[in-house]
Amino acid sequence: MSKEQEHATSEPAPVIADGMTLGVVGAGVMGRTLIRGLMNSGLIDRQRIWAGDKNGATCESVGQELEIPVEVDFQHRVPTADLILVCVKPADAPVVLATIRNAGLRRETLLISILAGVATDRLESLLGSENPVVRAMPNTPCVVGEGMTVVCRGRYAAKSDLERATQIFEAVGKCIPVDEIHFNAVTALSGSGPAYQFLIMESFADAGVRVGLPRQLALTLVAQTALGAARMVLATGRHPAALRDDVTTPAGCTIAGLLMLEDGRIRSVLARAVEEAAKIAAHLGVAPTKISETAAGQRAGR
Repeated sequence: MSKEQEHATSEPAPVIADGMTLGVVGAGVMGRTLIRGLMNSGLIDRQRIWAGDKNGATCESVGQELEIPVEVDFQHRVPTADLILVCVKPADAPVVLATIRNAGLRRETLLISILAGVATDRLESLLGSENPVVRAMPNTPCVVGEGMTVVCRGRYAAKSDLERATQIFEAVGKCIPVDEIHFNAVTALSGSGPAYQFLIMESFADAGVRVGLPRQLALTLVAQTALGAARMVLATGRHPAALRDDVTTPAGCTIAGLLMLEDGRIRSVLARAVEEAAKIAAHLGVAPTKISETAAGQRAGR
């Protein structure tokens, strides 16, 4: 293989083809965040992005904020799209995907879904075509460019489609391809994880106030400490237990605090929280009748 060929094969696939557009259906927090990240990263020009949302007021406000077309009736834009991000609620998937399909969707157009609990095979079934589909699970720290996203591809998607999706989510944080079998667990751990972290930080800040610190100072100390600890784990590659031992001196105050946390069974409580969230995530993309049937089967001992 020549150097020119090596260079060509190493270049990432373009996010969208020349002359085509990227559409974002669902202009909520995550939809807006992804659009902003793509524009700020320079991956896609503002003139080649459009969005749709069922709420007229949202369309108006987001259109003014991002300076792109945002419309309730976005169907006429679908035929020009090389890639469409679906950022709606899981319950809206059947209507939204049918709307996209019936609006002149091109066979080559890649659909990337961030719908929690909606598997690629269900997305493909609802879409009713052989379009390439990539499923993604981002989290809210994407808003500040520190998101954690995982992606997987459906049966009609190629490796290049997964690479395009990875480029998009790397514009707002870190992105890792994983097997779809892990998605419910990922949803419970990193998708819901920011909420757990916020609760923990709130609790620690309250504790700081309890021992005499001004609230804003306590919150700043807690947030920066959490940020620093997270960066140490990622930067060093060391196990959190080893890093914890570095802080824990014999007969010191840290070991006293750790023992109190262990007395409160903090490990099992956090693990149970993730376990319960994973169970709920497994049902988010299931039709209500199927959920009822599953629940009935569980009650019957099946």
